[in-house]
Amino acid sequence: MTAETLFDTAPAIPAPAPAGAGPRPLVIGLDLSLTCTGVAGAEWTEHIKTTAKGHLRLAYILEQIATYIRAADLVVIEGPSFGGGVKHRHEDLAGLRVMTRHLCWTKGIDYAVMPPSCRALYAAGKGNASKGEVRTAITERYGMQLEGRARYDEADAYALCAAGLDWLGYPLAPVPEKNATALTGSQWPDRKAVAL
Repeated sequence: MTAETLFDTAPAIPAPAPAGAGPRPLVIGLDLSLTCTGVAGAEWTEHIKTTAKGHLRLAYILEQIATYIRAADLVVIEGPSFGGGVKHRHEDLAGLRVMTRHLCWTKGIDYAVMPPSCRALYAAGKGNASKGEVRTAITERYGMQLEGRARYDEADAYALCAAGLDWLGYPLAPVPEKNATALTGSQWPDRKAVAL
């Protein structure tokens, strides 16, 4: 020990906690769909599929979502897309989105809504990226091998999860600055209110 260190009386200024200090919060990404809902956490992906119709379909999807989000700190839900030939299903899909947000609210779980263009921008660097481009970007950046019929839904859900973790200060991997601008185009809860 040197004399300078021994007699230094200036109070030590603690360094700020690095982003992501402490245990990583549980963030769930939901790519809502009436035919195949993608679900993802930081290290996994899954999907919810049913052949039921009408109320039975909505009830089944919500029951499954409830099991995935029960311990979540934040749920990131993909917002509406008004293109792509789904006009005949807009009402039920809008209902599913509202019911999912309500489910989060009733369970005291904070949620965010990320538009499809922001999800694509965050994942692949452009807001009009195709489903295949998003899946490829998720594989390359995070090492997630997504195969099968639900691969695009799961890739979208994973992008939502990754964006939510990044917004909270726990990025799963570095993303280019351009991609990160997608975070500003989404509807996030009050960061201080997110119960971590």
